Amino acid sequence: MKSPRDPELELRGKLIRNLGSLREMLPGSFVERKRACGRPNCHCADGKRLHSQYQISVLLDGKPKALNIPAELAEKVREKIEMRRRFEAAAATICGVNLKRFLKEKEDRQV
Repeated sequence: MKSPRDPELELRGKLIRNLGSLREMLPGSFVERKRACGRPNCHCADGKRLHSQYQISVLLDGKPKALNIPAELAEKVREKIEMRRRFEAAAATICGVNLKRFLKEKEDRQV
């Protein structure tokens, strides 16, 4: 006889199975900055139509570092950083489920 379905266990299993899809995640924060390039004849010289500059802000050896990202890689890098956020959310949910189960098991042993 099968035991009754536990929605939390099913959610935990689904999250764990999907972790492999996040293997390309990157740390840090994605930053898009607008700036003038400094050339007097460029369209950005008026200060209105500025150039986009892409960076990721990360900790390297415990120190904050901004790494420039080429425009053609910006969307891919943004997605990989978003993967880390999904990973952290999944980890928090898995830990929450495990803690509830642990506390229930502990309570059942004391009774």
